[in-house]
Amino acid sequence: MNTKSLEKSAWEEYFNRFSKALGTCLAEVEVAGLDVGDQIEAEWIVLSGISYDPKDDIVTVDLVSKDDENFEHIIHRPVELVIQEEVDGVKSLTIVDADDHRQIIHLRKPLALPPA
Repeated sequence: MNTKSLEKSAWEEYFNRFSKALGTCLAEVEVAGLDVGDQIEAEWIVLSGISYDPKDDIVTVDLVSKDDENFEHIIHRPVELVIQEEVDGVKSLTIVDADDHRQIIHLRKPLALPPA
């Protein structure tokens, strides 16, 4: 497993490229911090994209629920991005905000069904 940090100036471009290449992917969004504990915000639902808006200084994680409802997980004042990659692609993204909350986005491809 390869782990790398990305400079904030590169986030907007990275997330744009990431979202365009995403395809169908399931994600689990975990939030962890001393004052909030460890919580699951979204559990293995479709990830439709991630974006960074430098003007408002927010990261938006776009998800689609099992009921086809759009869901956004917004991270205000992010300060750090750590990417974990394996041979087959990005496995997780950890985004730390200014309040020292870790937003961990675990990724996995949905299971492909064999032909009928």
